[in-house]
Amino acid sequence: MTQEDILYTLALTKIDGIGDITAKKLINHLGNAKNVLESPKKQLQKIDGIGEILIEKIKKANTFKEAEQELKFIVSEQLKCFYYQNHDYPELLKQCIDAPVLLFGSGLLPFQDRKIISIVGTRNMTPYGRDMIRQLLEDIAPLDPLIVSGFAYGVDITAHSTALDLGLDTIGVLAHGLNQIYPKSHKKYISKVEAKGGFLTEFWSTSNPDKENFVKRNRIVAGMSHTTVVVESAEKGGSIITAYLANDYNREVFAVPGRITDKYSAGCLQLIKTQRALPITQAADIIYHLNWDLKPKTKAAIQPQLFLDLDPDEEKIINLLQSKGKELMDEIAITCDLPIFKVSSILLDLELKGLIRPLPGKWFEVV
Repeated sequence: MTQEDILYTLALTKIDGIGDITAKKLINHLGNAKNVLESPKKQLQKIDGIGEILIEKIKKANTFKEAEQELKFIVSEQLKCFYYQNHDYPELLKQCIDAPVLLFGSGLLPFQDRKIISIVGTRNMTPYGRDMIRQLLEDIAPLDPLIVSGFAYGVDITAHSTALDLGLDTIGVLAHGLNQIYPKSHKKYISKVEAKGGFLTEFWSTSNPDKENFVKRNRIVAGMSHTTVVVESAEKGGSIITAYLANDYNREVFAVPGRITDKYSAGCLQLIKTQRALPITQAADIIYHLNWDLKPKTKAAIQPQLFLDLDPDEEKIINLLQSKGKELMDEIAITCDLPIFKVSSILLDLELKGLIRPLPGKWFEVV
């Protein structure tokens, strides 16, 4: 992006009433933020869902002064800007309807063509949680994944620091501008993280780490990752929100099970019980469910006569997958008129029979 592009995009997104979804709708219709801000009313009126009140705000926009100040900060700090229409924007996040129009970053930010795992959980982590993070990352390190978290206390900073110890890249997604670090005690990690990953945020330098910003931040953590792992969590909290967001984005979610009496296993157990997360006890669970095994295995050809041994529900699912090529678990349940828990069980049986295989994002296909 040119500095002019950044300036106009900053000015557009700062207008009251224009969030990321509306901003992208306007830009998609008119090409770029400058065209949106300079288009006549008649042109704006042709865009579905853009009412007169919002059009008046656009035409009377007085956000350029703030945008100019923010652009000066971006330039002076040599920050990277990632625009949702550009190829360098995080590819998975680009698929999310509410993804930020602009992201600001510092460091190397090596998130292109990577296996990306977000690790989230409570700030009040126990030794059990710390040991699980260490075990998971040690075991999956040969795949060289990028580890994403929120740079907060507890699980977040443990995920970042453990990744660094193992030589893995890691990115901290912040709930404030890049002019500060919260919590301040984590400043000691800044240079190491930027050398082996970096920081991302959607927030301007004028933004503070307010409570609502952490909730917004969570959608970036979930959206840019292939999978989210909840290590420890109470029944409510930011990590549970992140897991729900990952579900909404059709990403695989894993939760570390724990004792039913442990407060910070309650959230994980609830996610597993409500089928919003798969239980994870080892890194192999991620590799298996996301089909990340880098050593392709030669599989015996499946003879057509094997399909004769299927029960009616299995045959229904196999026929659907053969006709579609691949399909989402939820769509399989809807099309075959079967409850999701039964579809999940049938898919596992078919997979064990060697008839289908899972793909990243809860997709399945016939072998």
